[in-house]
Amino acid sequence: MSLKKINTVLSAAFILFILWFGTGFILDPETSVQGFGLPHPATGDGGGFLVVKGIRDVVLALVLGVLLVTGHRRALGWALLVESLAAYGDMATVLGHHGSVATALGVHCLTATVMAGNGLLILRETRKAAATAAPTARPVPQPV
Repeated sequence: MSLKKINTVLSAAFILFILWFGTGFILDPETSVQGFGLPHPATGDGGGFLVVKGIRDVVLALVLGVLLVTGHRRALGWALLVESLAAYGDMATVLGHHGSVATALGVHCLTATVMAGNGLLILRETRKAAATAAPTARPVPQPV
């Protein structure tokens, strides 16, 4: 299997996983928060933040999906790298609020690291194409 196919399958898996996870936080935040890793889930009006987290995840997935479907693979690689920071942020949030270390590292850190690795592999895959598509130097106009 080629590197491009592996990257495509891995990217599609991330998109589907993030969509599924985000949609869960929007439709059923009380149940979804249990797997996030925080020791004390938001209650009362604080539960609205769970929906915000779900919306964030869905939007992150849609950005990746649009880049994948439209064939903007180099931009997809960069987006995966940048969006991995959200998962690293989730890890830091769980650890900073005395949540589950296993969830912080086993879910959030692992997800972020694999996303970043996928982004780097896509950038490596597209490096040669980007180098050949680079504009060549234009001749300097001569005075008349």
